Amino acid sequence: MSTVLDERQSGKTAEKLAFEANKLSKRLHRLVGQAIADFNMIEPGDKVMVCMSGGKDSHALLDILINLKQRAPVHFDLVAVNLDQKQPGFPAHVLPEYLKSRGVDFHIEEQDTYSIVKRLIPEGKTTCSLCSRLRRGILYRVAGELGATKIALGHHRDDMLQTFFLNMFFGGKLKGMPPKLVSDDGKHIVIRPLAYVPEHDLAAWAEHRQFPIIPCDLCGSQENLQRKQVGAMLREWQKKHPGRIENMFSALQTVVPSHLMDRNLYPFAGLQPTGVADAGGDKAFDEDEDCGTPSTAVVQWPADR
Repeated sequence: MSTVLDERQSGKTAEKLAFEANKLSKRLHRLVGQAIADFNMIEPGDKVMVCMSGGKDSHALLDILINLKQRAPVHFDLVAVNLDQKQPGFPAHVLPEYLKSRGVDFHIEEQDTYSIVKRLIPEGKTTCSLCSRLRRGILYRVAGELGATKIALGHHRDDMLQTFFLNMFFGGKLKGMPPKLVSDDGKHIVIRPLAYVPEHDLAAWAEHRQFPIIPCDLCGSQENLQRKQVGAMLREWQKKHPGRIENMFSALQTVVPSHLMDRNLYPFAGLQPTGVADAGGDKAFDEDEDCGTPSTAVVQWPADR
């Protein structure tokens, strides 16, 4: 009797897992498709170069784009590119074997940036900045050689929020990570189709699909990176106040230049009263602001200060 019950329970568990995986798949493909449409990321005839690091994000990006390509309303081509930076112990066979199994065109670029970084960066110092610059230059060159019209990166929603706070906290700029941009050399269009996707969904998808994940031995062990600290801060905020991540991400898409302080974005110096009432116009005091007198106004810090 117990064997029969165990089998039934196992069957229900398998059905539940399959149901959840199907929901996740639909959500991921919908979010990526929405980002592509919202920002016109992929156009007819594009050759999209998908940058593959071997991590969960780039694996998921390629996987989803392969599926979308089969039913997209426009024709486009894919080529997966991995930069073998010659890190000690890097399993160079893993990605080529996987990409062959997926039937996707790919190119492995071999450049010993690892030795350059280790030679120029003192032990214990952050390597990400130099590594990123070297990798970016190489990938731009490869995109040109392959005739790619778009360069797709695996940055997700959480990466974009982290970048926003990093720039504000440490760079003194209100600047994020855009879903689409012209590269700094002016020659390429870079896209981030995972812009709307939360990281936890990518982690779940990677586990479900059993991608052959390759860790970054060059910088992955640097636990005190500012990005990781900001990431931990955002996760703690979301834990204490569910929905805060979604609100902050929505704010990145709803900018009101007249209520910031950038004189290059809004003509503060030349403002003049129009004499015409506008129900949708700016207000000195928003409806949710307390305009109490000094004797009654109470200042309270947020609970998570």
